[in-house]
Amino acid sequence: MSTFVTHSGLLTARALRTVSRQPAYLLFTLVQPMVWLLLFGQLFKRIAELPGFGTGSYIAYLTPGVVVMTAMMTAGWSGTTFLQAMDRGVMDRDLTSPISRGAIINGSVLHQGLATIVQALVVFGVGLAVGARYDGGVPGVLVVLACSVLLAVSFAALSNAIALLVRQQEALIGISQFLTLPLVFLSSVMMSPSLMPGWVAGVARFNPVDWAAVASRTALGADPDWSAVLGRGGLLLALAVVMCWLATRAFRTYQRSA
Repeated sequence: MSTFVTHSGLLTARALRTVSRQPAYLLFTLVQPMVWLLLFGQLFKRIAELPGFGTGSYIAYLTPGVVVMTAMMTAGWSGTTFLQAMDRGVMDRDLTSPISRGAIINGSVLHQGLATIVQALVVFGVGLAVGARYDGGVPGVLVVLACSVLLAVSFAALSNAIALLVRQQEALIGISQFLTLPLVFLSSVMMSPSLMPGWVAGVARFNPVDWAAVASRTALGADPDWSAVLGRGGLLLALAVVMCWLATRAFRTYQRSA
């Protein structure tokens, strides 16, 4: 176990060093969230005045949703790192070394989780600057960070698994785009469940993006329903574990076809 933890830490550090050499990439991933938060937050701010919306401030409603959405969308590109490692021969060297397959996945998803925390804090800061306020305080923000990290880990692991299976960047990008936008619009990221069409609200109950968004908003409220937060948080944790397991198993398919 200690070797597994050590290998995971070393591979996480390697991934972080790679990002440190290209800090513009992290900044680039924040462009789209700023568009959603600042443009959509102003364009649709009067939606909060509709009866039954549930909150008086649309920017306060939207901010945790944008945090969650950013975590998922950025994590969907995680597999491109694996594809680059394949092209350069790094992946084959890793797989012939004593490093465990699980540590390779851990290094990737832990790096993604840390990047998600940085992105989430930036989005929260911008949201607060333009008027979002939350009675849940620091505990609520910590729940949002935890939910976002679990969602990012799940989608990063899925992206890694897809990369190992398809081994083509175009295919990975296509699959990622096919998944991310429908999952956003079939959730409560931008619209209150009470105002959704019935079938959309029904689908959202099984959508991990909605689990993260609902748990985040609930924790940020003045009187959080912690059973709802823990229930959805548990689902996100289970999903992250399953996705990491599947990504680890995908190495076998990669090695057989390499």
